[in-house]
Amino acid sequence: MSSAGVDLKDLKKRMDGALSALKSEFGGLRTGRASVGLVEPIHVDAYGSSMPMNQVGTISVPEPRTISIQVWDKALVSAVERAVRDAGLGLNPVVDGTLVRVPVPALTQERRAELAKLAGKYAEQARVAVRNVRREGMEAIKKSDGVSEDEQKRLADQVQKLTDEAVKQVDEALAAKEAEIMQV
Repeated sequence: MSSAGVDLKDLKKRMDGALSALKSEFGGLRTGRASVGLVEPIHVDAYGSSMPMNQVGTISVPEPRTISIQVWDKALVSAVERAVRDAGLGLNPVVDGTLVRVPVPALTQERRAELAKLAGKYAEQARVAVRNVRREGMEAIKKSDGVSEDEQKRLADQVQKLTDEAVKQVDEALAAKEAEIMQV
Protein backbone atom coordinates (compact mmCIF):
# COMPACT_ATOMS: atom_id res chain seq x y z
CA MET A 1 0.00 0.00 0.00
CA SER A 2 1.28 3.42 -0.86
CA SER A 3 0.74 6.36 1.43
CA ALA A 4 -2.33 7.44 -0.57
CA GLY A 5 -4.22 4.24 0.07
CA VAL A 6 -3.69 3.15 -3.53
CA ASP A 7 -2.01 -0.20 -4.08
CA LEU A 8 -0.41 0.06 -7.53
CA LYS A 9 0.76 -3.56 -7.39
CA ASP A 10 -2.82 -4.70 -6.77
CA LEU A 11 -4.11 -2.56 -9.66
CA LYS A 12 -1.44 -4.01 -11.97
CA LYS A 13 -2.30 -7.55 -10.82
CA ARG A 14 -5.99 -6.98 -11.57
CA MET A 15 -5.21 -5.51 -15.00
CA ASP A 16 -2.96 -8.51 -15.73
CA GLY A 17 -5.85 -10.74 -14.65
CA ALA A 18 -8.04 -9.19 -17.35
CA LEU A 19 -5.30 -9.89 -19.91
CA SER A 20 -4.86 -13.52 -18.84
CA ALA A 21 -8.65 -14.04 -18.96
CA LEU A 22 -8.58 -12.67 -22.51
CA LYS A 23 -5.80 -15.04 -23.50
CA SER A 24 -7.69 -18.03 -22.15
CA GLU A 25 -10.82 -16.95 -24.08
CA PHE A 26 -8.65 -16.63 -27.20
CA GLY A 27 -7.40 -20.18 -26.60
CA GLY A 28 -10.94 -21.47 -27.00
CA LEU A 29 -11.42 -19.78 -30.37
CA ARG A 30 -11.00 -22.27 -33.16
CA THR A 31 -8.52 -21.31 -35.83
CA GLY A 32 -7.38 -23.42 -38.76
CA ARG A 33 -4.62 -24.87 -36.58
CA ALA A 34 -5.03 -27.57 -33.98
CA SER A 35 -4.57 -26.43 -30.40
CA VAL A 36 -4.85 -28.20 -27.04
CA GLY A 37 -6.82 -25.15 -25.81
CA LEU A 38 -9.58 -26.06 -28.24
CA VAL A 39 -10.66 -29.23 -26.41
CA GLU A 40 -9.39 -28.54 -22.86
CA PRO A 41 -12.51 -26.59 -21.78
CA ILE A 42 -14.83 -29.37 -23.01
CA HIS A 43 -16.41 -31.33 -20.16
CA VAL A 44 -16.97 -35.09 -20.35
CA ASP A 45 -19.70 -36.99 -18.48
CA ALA A 46 -17.57 -39.46 -16.55
CA TYR A 47 -18.24 -41.49 -13.41
CA GLY A 48 -21.54 -39.71 -12.83
CA SER A 49 -20.15 -36.18 -12.98
CA SER A 50 -18.86 -33.66 -15.50
CA MET A 51 -15.04 -33.58 -15.74
CA PRO A 52 -12.68 -31.42 -17.82
CA MET A 53 -11.14 -33.21 -20.81
CA ASN A 54 -7.61 -33.09 -19.34
CA GLN A 55 -8.81 -35.18 -16.37
CA VAL A 56 -9.86 -38.15 -18.49
CA GLY A 57 -6.96 -38.32 -20.93
CA THR A 58 -3.75 -36.84 -22.30
CA ILE A 59 -4.32 -34.17 -24.94
CA SER A 60 -1.65 -33.55 -27.57
CA VAL A 61 -1.19 -32.05 -31.03
CA PRO A 62 0.82 -34.58 -33.09
CA GLU A 63 0.20 -32.70 -36.37
CA PRO A 64 -0.79 -29.09 -37.21
CA ARG A 65 -4.38 -30.11 -38.04
CA THR A 66 -4.92 -32.99 -35.60
CA ILE A 67 -5.61 -33.13 -31.87
CA SER A 68 -5.27 -36.49 -30.16
CA ILE A 69 -6.76 -37.48 -26.83
CA GLN A 70 -5.30 -40.60 -25.25
CA VAL A 71 -8.17 -41.68 -22.97
CA TRP A 72 -6.96 -43.37 -19.78
CA ASP A 73 -10.08 -45.43 -19.11
CA LYS A 74 -11.40 -47.49 -22.05
CA ALA A 75 -14.95 -47.14 -20.67
CA LEU A 76 -14.83 -43.36 -21.25
CA VAL A 77 -13.79 -43.39 -24.92
CA SER A 78 -17.36 -43.03 -26.25
CA ALA A 79 -18.13 -40.30 -23.67
CA VAL A 80 -15.04 -38.34 -24.84
CA GLU A 81 -16.05 -38.78 -28.48
CA ARG A 82 -19.61 -37.61 -27.72
CA ALA A 83 -18.38 -34.60 -25.72
CA VAL A 84 -16.11 -33.42 -28.57
CA ARG A 85 -18.84 -33.96 -31.17
CA ASP A 86 -21.48 -32.11 -29.09
CA ALA A 87 -19.21 -29.19 -28.11
CA GLY A 88 -20.45 -27.08 -31.03
CA LEU A 89 -16.98 -26.65 -32.53
CA GLY A 90 -17.77 -28.46 -35.77
CA LEU A 91 -15.28 -31.24 -34.99
CA ASN A 92 -15.77 -34.92 -35.86
CA PRO A 93 -13.61 -37.19 -33.69
CA VAL A 94 -12.37 -40.58 -34.90
CA VAL A 95 -11.94 -43.40 -32.36
CA ASP A 96 -8.96 -45.75 -32.61
CA GLY A 97 -8.92 -48.01 -29.52
CA THR A 98 -8.37 -45.69 -26.56
CA LEU A 99 -7.07 -42.90 -28.82
CA VAL A 100 -9.52 -40.27 -30.02
CA ARG A 101 -8.20 -38.36 -33.03
CA VAL A 102 -9.80 -35.01 -33.77
CA PRO A 103 -9.07 -33.67 -37.27
CA VAL A 104 -9.34 -29.86 -37.37
CA PRO A 105 -10.83 -28.82 -40.73
CA ALA A 106 -9.79 -25.61 -42.49
CA LEU A 107 -12.07 -22.64 -41.87
CA THR A 108 -14.19 -20.87 -44.47
CA GLN A 109 -13.51 -17.18 -45.06
CA GLU A 110 -16.93 -16.36 -43.60
CA ARG A 111 -16.20 -18.32 -40.41
CA ARG A 112 -12.80 -16.62 -40.09
CA ALA A 113 -14.50 -13.21 -40.22
CA GLU A 114 -16.99 -14.31 -37.50
CA LEU A 115 -14.14 -15.52 -35.28
CA ALA A 116 -12.17 -12.30 -35.80
CA LYS A 117 -15.27 -10.31 -34.79
CA LEU A 118 -15.70 -12.49 -31.69
CA ALA A 119 -12.03 -11.99 -30.79
CA GLY A 120 -12.60 -8.23 -31.07
CA LYS A 121 -15.56 -8.52 -28.68
CA TYR A 122 -13.43 -10.44 -26.16
CA ALA A 123 -10.70 -7.79 -26.43
CA GLU A 124 -13.20 -4.99 -25.81
CA GLN A 125 -14.45 -6.77 -22.67
CA ALA A 126 -10.83 -6.96 -21.46
CA ARG A 127 -10.30 -3.23 -22.18
CA VAL A 128 -13.47 -2.40 -20.20
CA ALA A 129 -12.22 -4.52 -17.29
CA VAL A 130 -8.87 -2.67 -17.36
CA ARG A 131 -10.64 0.72 -17.45
CA ASN A 132 -12.81 -0.31 -14.49
CA VAL A 133 -9.68 -1.08 -12.47
CA ARG A 134 -8.26 2.33 -13.52
CA ARG A 135 -11.46 4.11 -12.42
CA GLU A 136 -11.35 2.41 -9.01
CA GLY A 137 -7.69 3.41 -8.65
CA MET A 138 -8.44 7.04 -9.55
CA GLU A 139 -11.35 7.15 -7.08
CA ALA A 140 -9.12 5.77 -4.33
CA ILE A 141 -6.56 8.52 -5.08
CA LYS A 142 -9.24 11.25 -4.87
CA LYS A 143 -10.59 9.88 -1.59
CA SER A 144 -7.18 9.64 0.05
CA ASP A 145 -6.74 12.11 2.89
CA GLY A 146 -3.59 13.97 3.82
CA VAL A 147 -1.97 13.57 0.40
CA SER A 148 -0.64 16.57 -1.45
CA GLU A 149 -2.00 17.50 -4.87
CA ASP A 150 1.42 16.77 -6.38
CA GLU A 151 1.43 13.27 -4.88
CA GLN A 152 -2.13 12.67 -6.12
CA LYS A 153 -1.11 13.77 -9.62
CA ARG A 154 1.97 11.52 -9.54
CA LEU A 155 -0.15 8.51 -8.47
CA ALA A 156 -2.80 9.29 -11.11
CA ASP A 157 -0.06 9.40 -13.76
CA GLN A 158 1.24 6.00 -12.60
CA VAL A 159 -2.26 4.47 -12.71
CA GLN A 160 -2.75 5.92 -16.22
CA LYS A 161 0.61 4.47 -17.30
CA LEU A 162 -0.41 1.01 -16.01
CA THR A 163 -3.72 1.35 -17.87
CA ASP A 164 -2.06 2.38 -21.15
CA GLU A 165 0.35 -0.56 -20.92
CA ALA A 166 -2.46 -3.06 -20.19
CA VAL A 167 -4.61 -1.76 -23.08
CA LYS A 168 -1.58 -1.94 -25.38
CA GLN A 169 -1.06 -5.60 -24.39
CA VAL A 170 -4.75 -6.33 -25.07
CA ASP A 171 -4.45 -4.72 -28.52
CA GLU A 172 -1.28 -6.71 -29.29
CA ALA A 173 -2.94 -9.98 -28.22
CA LEU A 174 -5.94 -9.16 -30.42
CA ALA A 175 -3.74 -8.35 -33.43
CA ALA A 176 -1.86 -11.66 -33.01
CA LYS A 177 -5.12 -13.64 -32.67
CA GLU A 178 -6.69 -11.96 -35.71
CA ALA A 179 -3.57 -12.73 -37.76
CA GLU A 180 -3.74 -16.37 -36.62
CA ILE A 181 -7.46 -16.60 -37.49
CA MET A 182 -7.04 -15.06 -40.94
CA GLN A 183 -3.97 -17.15 -41.82
CA VAL A 184 -4.98 -19.65 -44.50
